[in-house]
Amino acid sequence: MMNITLWIIQGLTALGFIYSGWLKAFQYEKAKASWGWIKDLPKGLVLFIGLAELLGAIGVVLPEALDIAPILTPVAAAALAVVVLLGAVLHVSRKEYRELVVNLVFILLALFVAIGRF
Repeated sequence: MMNITLWIIQGLTALGFIYSGWLKAFQYEKAKASWGWIKDLPKGLVLFIGLAELLGAIGVVLPEALDIAPILTPVAAAALAVVVLLGAVLHVSRKEYRELVVNLVFILLALFVAIGRF
């Protein structure tokens, strides 16, 4: 049962980061229009964050699914939790407290995968 739960959470986590990362990395203008904070960061940093999120989303699913270096799954999940935590710090510094709910959800999802798969 726990394995099924972990797979569901891994899938949800990956989908969330694929959406977010895709916007940041490949649809910068759309992301900039949707998220005000992007206007205040260098474009290169936003693209880097997007690519990191996309790689993390892949890492949360594929190593475990393919049974190739499955230790990378919890490592990717922990790294995504750090990315989201840093995003939360940015939102607090900008007094964007509404955004913290989304950050908290994705930190919890990523940590659940990291702890469950370690």
